[in-house]
Amino acid sequence: MAFNRAAAIILRQFYLIRGSPSRIFPLFVWIAIDMVLWGFMSRYLNSITAPGADFVPALLGAVLLWDFLIRVMQGVTMAFFEDVWSRNFLNVFATPLSITEYVGGLVLSSIATSSIGLVVMLLVAGAAFGLSMFSYGLMLVPFLLVLFLFGIALGIFGAAVVLRLGPSAEWFIWPIPAVVSPFAGVFYPLSTLPEWMRAVSRLLPPSYVFEGMRTIVAGGTFSAITLLWGVGLALLYILLACGFFTRVFRYAVRTGLIARYSAESVS
Repeated sequence: MAFNRAAAIILRQFYLIRGSPSRIFPLFVWIAIDMVLWGFMSRYLNSITAPGADFVPALLGAVLLWDFLIRVMQGVTMAFFEDVWSRNFLNVFATPLSITEYVGGLVLSSIATSSIGLVVMLLVAGAAFGLSMFSYGLMLVPFLLVLFLFGIALGIFGAAVVLRLGPSAEWFIWPIPAVVSPFAGVFYPLSTLPEWMRAVSRLLPPSYVFEGMRTIVAGGTFSAITLLWGVGLALLYILLACGFFTRVFRYAVRTGLIARYSAESVS
């Protein structure tokens, strides 16, 4: 994979964002609103519960980590959707750009945009509500790593679905985080779920992150082996998502689907 070709995808996104304020605002505005909303919710819950209870690290921290995963996923899908909306696929793949370089460019774009979002979330949560993510210690790094890897996997999978089904299928992609969140146990322990939902949760890397976060906030210790299981699952899903995207792309090229991608839907 030639890095300079993958970097061209980032450069295109940079020019798009620089030339359009409507693309700049979503990088930090909605994130800041989420932090403010859930920050005040956490403060309110603190005021009506027993003295000593603090919902800020558990609740606001969970929102921050989950928003980070969503931004990672959307970093991939939004870079892909730009090519969908502009009918740019034939132009892109008429170049020597390989499918690996294209997907690599989408991932690099996601790293750039999600990093901006993460910094904004940390600043707002710290300045307005006194949340320091360093209270999680060194576990913060693997937590973010698992969420990042799984977000990349979701983004690549979503891009493949739209590539196969057409531009109108993007409405299948936006709800994915909302569908996953009940099984991931973002705001509550997995023990509150029925057994069949817990079985699904064990297959989702974020569930290990949020269980670990609550354990650390409660003063307990979290098994590194359990977290490694989450990392392994996330890496597996990335491989599966990349394989799925590659297969869909080859199908689109073989059948001429990519040349008919200006339609609202394809079959």
